Amino acid sequence: MRKPINLAAKTKRLRNLSEFIAAQPTVKARLAAGKALRGKLPRKAHAEWAPAGDRKDPIAILHAQNAQRVAKLVPLRMGRMAASPFAFLRGSAAVMAADLAGTPHTGLEVMACGDMHLSNFGVFASAERNLIFAINDFDEVHPGPWEWDLKRLAASAAVAVGFCGGDRHQGREAAERVVRAYAEHINRYARMGVLEVWYDHIDEATILDALPADAAGHARKMLARARGRGHQSSLERLTEKVGDAHRMIEDRPIIVRETRLPDGTPAPVALDGLLRDYIASLSPDRIRLLRRYRIRDVVRKVVGVGSVGTSCWVILLQGTDADDPLFLQVKEAGQSVLAPYVTTRFHFDNNGLRVVTGQRLIQGSPDIFLGWGRSVAVNAKDYYVRQLADMKGSFKMVENDRSGIKGLMNYCDLCGWALALAHAKSGDAAMIAGYCGTGDALPEAIGLFADRYAEQNAADYDRLKAAIRARRIPVTRNV
Repeated sequence: MRKPINLAAKTKRLRNLSEFIAAQPTVKARLAAGKALRGKLPRKAHAEWAPAGDRKDPIAILHAQNAQRVAKLVPLRMGRMAASPFAFLRGSAAVMAADLAGTPHTGLEVMACGDMHLSNFGVFASAERNLIFAINDFDEVHPGPWEWDLKRLAASAAVAVGFCGGDRHQGREAAERVVRAYAEHINRYARMGVLEVWYDHIDEATILDALPADAAGHARKMLARARGRGHQSSLERLTEKVGDAHRMIEDRPIIVRETRLPDGTPAPVALDGLLRDYIASLSPDRIRLLRRYRIRDVVRKVVGVGSVGTSCWVILLQGTDADDPLFLQVKEAGQSVLAPYVTTRFHFDNNGLRVVTGQRLIQGSPDIFLGWGRSVAVNAKDYYVRQLADMKGSFKMVENDRSGIKGLMNYCDLCGWALALAHAKSGDAAMIAGYCGTGDALPEAIGLFADRYAEQNAADYDRLKAAIRARRIPVTRNV
């Protein structure tokens, strides 16, 4: 027998909700409150960077991370990070998180990416099959200060310019462009309606309209390549035909067909439990769609720079026939690098759910197969699942190619815009906008921070190379 409805309790809850909604300050008041924060923390204070006397040894931080990773893949991770200062920055999110924790911030929180750099943006297909430009890596997503994302992104712009052969002046200009674009668009989002912001996205037409004519030509080529990078192209690139079926091509040590996890658990057993968990995380319509596919092959795949050594699997599924593929990537999700330094906690018992929730909150057009699960293993780990290839594309930088710096500057504008949209979806855009303002104060301050941190990153990179030369860190290069 159903329990009768307590109308008095329901009325009380509704009244409290009404009071909560009525208590929300206006956009004008929140803009003013954000501006008032400048009195407590002047924007010029964001220029500060000097390593603390008790600064954590960056090599020790990397060693601590490596201890949690697949041991035989650690030399590959170190080899990739040793390729350049920009590669080191990409792989050392934990180092910069520890550094940013000691820098001043306003106390305004967003769903922070946690690993914000220029290579963590790109285009991908929305559920409506449109190309969208946004953040595309959420492994470290966690509630945190908006400044941490912006400062790491600005620093990555300065380091990227150096990678392309530019000078410090150009590096600082790139960092300032990131911040100017961020401030311009967070101010625009502050004045938009809640749902208007939620549904906003940077689509193909918007990208081309925002770029100067010469840069738009390069963007069109990148977008065209992305449209050709779906599951069908992955089938041709990653598989071979064996009889009437496709099979993933091994490319050791990057793509390996393994029967056991590092802890000895049979891979089929661990993945079976994980996939059962994953399917349960999907909505009924997605489950119905996924049931139309059958698993054909599974391999372990090494991806990225910072993620090397974490467990990652690629599953080949078949739909109507052998030429109707779906590739799913199953990626380990550990604790966010921001978690030790923030007071706000995600109340989830699965880090895969943390990643998925963060992505759904700030990306706007997430993968329709996005979900999470936990492996059945001696040392069970959390994972999230997404499509491996779905019309994805990104801006490519070439080492010491100064001709690409102009295009890089335009790309910095897009990245600053995309970060502002992510923060507007997950935080108080009006408070942040009130603090940022529209002048030069914040861009110049964070531009100076980025220049100083690029120097710190170069010094840390030199320490890594010294450790490699001293054979304290084994490396596998050019893989």
